[in-house]
Parts: sequence; structure tokens; C-alpha cells
Amino acid sequence: MKLWEKGLKTDEKIDRFTVGNDRELDLLLAKYDVLASMAHCKMLASIGLLSQEESEAILLELDAIALSIKKGTFTIEEEFEDMHSKIEYLLIQKLGDTGKKIHTARSRNDQVLVAIQLYIKEELKTVKQQVYDLFDLLLNLADAHKKVLLPGYTHLQVAMPSSFGLWFSAYAESLVDDMILLKAATAIADQNPLGSAAGYGSSFPIDRAMTTKELGFSTLKYNVVAAQMGRGKVEVSTARALASVGATLAKLSMDICLYMNQNFNFISFPDDLTTGSSIMPHKKNPDVFELVRAKCNVLQALPNELSMLLTNLPSGYHRDLQLTKNSLVPAIQELKACLDILTFSLRKIKVKEDILEDPKYDLLFTVDALNDLVKNGMPFRDAYKEIASQVAKGEFRSSKDAVHTHMGSIGNLCLKEIRLKMERFSK
Repeated sequence: MKLWEKGLKTDEKIDRFTVGNDRELDLLLAKYDVLASMAHCKMLASIGLLSQEESEAILLELDAIALSIKKGTFTIEEEFEDMHSKIEYLLIQKLGDTGKKIHTARSRNDQVLVAIQLYIKEELKTVKQQVYDLFDLLLNLADAHKKVLLPGYTHLQVAMPSSFGLWFSAYAESLVDDMILLKAATAIADQNPLGSAAGYGSSFPIDRAMTTKELGFSTLKYNVVAAQMGRGKVEVSTARALASVGATLAKLSMDICLYMNQNFNFISFPDDLTTGSSIMPHKKNPDVFELVRAKCNVLQALPNELSMLLTNLPSGYHRDLQLTKNSLVPAIQELKACLDILTFSLRKIKVKEDILEDPKYDLLFTVDALNDLVKNGMPFRDAYKEIASQVAKGEFRSSKDAVHTHMGSIGNLCLKEIRLKMERFSK
């Protein structure tokens, strides 16, 4: 049941090792292999390698296979090496010699390339929407809590006044950077590799422009060797974008864990979003955010993992490339789950409004007091020493009135401008 079968049996131990968990992963990719087969079938008919009747018969059976995939009844049994083998078997079982013609002018190499790229395109579309949804929520939270002050920290030491508006919108704008990388990764995946066959093209007069249009790619990977070299490169580009989102989510989750801590006590969540302890009755643990932090930290290793897999490979196909699926497919699902749970949880966040009433935050306003002296004519360095002296003697007093008006400060969050930036890069 192998597309490359020549009548000689491969040792069962070799089969198990080389196939790995391809069957499980291919259940996620089979939909896209069917779509690519449909486009390939139409193209073969257009150049006379299939009759119209043969093409219609193959397309009808591919529709049936697609329906079984959608219903969740499609399986890849142990006797099949992968989705390609199973799908071709089903076509031959139903159509006989006509089914045997579907593999004309293609290889498993460009089959898996196009399936993975179609999969990445669709998954990145979902991830981008999830990122946008989280962005939108964060901006709305920033607007709702823009006047609620919050301590800002450097070196985890009390530094200067911040606000929940500044904190929420900081992560919103950080997601704009991540969206730029997701858009770039999508553009790299949006190049049709079908027709490159084993990496050196075909002697058949195939119409690659037609399959590009049929599959909704914006362009094709013209050079057939470059198309084959895209295997792995597309995955690494995607991994870098996923890792960038992961870095933002991990940092946000770390802040949430800190701010929920009783020594900070800046935010809280309803009891049904926290977990307890098996021994300490009072505990309300931020397990969700700790797990998001952990999962997203692991995600940040993905680009390096894939890069190391590719690091010493020359041009052309190598079986090493099969392993890219093992890393990338679960990572995409993991990030989607993290985005979903964060958006779900943050909708229920509660912020504390009188945080800066605590005397330990009085020194947040030393810079504002220093600046007031400068505005009244005192040289900056003299004003700095004056405030430092007051702090050292325990004489510093502040009205806790921070007047920040420049763009991007607590008094001028530029939420509209941040939203416009996201709109520009998310299209």
C-alpha cells in the first residue's frame, strides 16, 4: 500500500520507524491533499492526460473522500503509509485504471508540500483572527480602565506611574508586531509548489498557473528546485511567527501571575477561572496563565528546533523533512488553544482601582516632582539631586498627580492610532 511499492517487501521494523506518526498527523492534512488532487485532476484533463469522463469520475470520488474527512470517518489504517497512499487506494478501488492515473505528473514530494502549505495558510488565517480578537479585547480593556493608575517597574523595583490603560494597550500594540510576522509567514506559504514533482519538474506539459488559480495561491514557486527547498523553510517562517505571538502571550501571562499575587493584588479573576490546592484551603491558583506561559515558552524553541533539523541539508528532498510535521502541527494547535483561553479569561478580569493609595508607591512620583522643578527653571541635574536628597532624608512628599500628555503616555494612550496600525497590517 505504498506509492513507491515495486513488489519488494520492506522489513516491518523499517516500516514502523520510517512512517512514525505520519498517519495521525495526516488526518489533519488529508483535507488539503484532496483539494490539491482535485486541482491536479482538472489540470490533467485540461492538457489531455485525462478524458473529461475520467476527470469527472475522479472528482466525484474525491468529493466523497472530502465528505468523509469532514464527517471524521476517514481513517488511515496501518497497511497504508500515509494519506497519499490511502486516498489513491480509494480512487483505484472505486475507479480501477482511471484511479491509477491521478499520480501522473506529480510526486509525493510536491503532494505533501502543497498540502502543508494549504494547511499553514488556513491555520494562520485562524491564528490571525484569534490574535485580532485578543488585540480588540485588550484595547477595549485599555479604554475601560485608562484612568486607573498602576505602579510601573524597572528591575522589578517601583519606578514610575503607569496605568491599566497603558498596560493593556502595551500588549495590544505588541500583538501588531506579531501580526506583521504572521502576515509575512502567510505570504511565504502562499506560493504554489504543485508541479515541482520530486523537485525537478516533469516532462509532461502541465499547467502550473491553472493549479495555482484553482488552489487560491497568490503566486507559484516558479523554480522547481526552489519549490522543493521551500519544504522546511515555510515551516521555519511559520514557527518564527508563532514564537513571536508566544513570546507576547508568555510575558502577559507572567504579568498576570505577578499581579494576582497577594503582595501585588492588582487584579483578580472569578473563582471558576482559578484552581485550588489539595492541602491549603485558601489557595486560588493562576494555573491557566502558568500553563499558557509554559506552553508559549516551549513554542519559542520551535524555530530553533526546525532550523536544526534543516541545518546541514543540501538541495533536493530528504526524509529528514518528514519530521517538520511532528513539530509544527501540534505547535499550531497549542498556540490556538492558548489564544482561545487567554481571550476567554481576560474578558472576566477585575482590576483594583485604589492601588496607589498604599504609601509604598509614593516614590513612583519622584520623576514627576523632578520635572516640575525643571519646569520652574531649575537645571535638571540640580533638580535630580534635590529630589534624591528628599528621598534619602525621608522628606519626599507627592500629590500623586501624574500629568503625562505626550503620545503613548498614560495621559495620551493613542488607542485609535494603535487600532489603525493593526487594521493596516491585519488585512
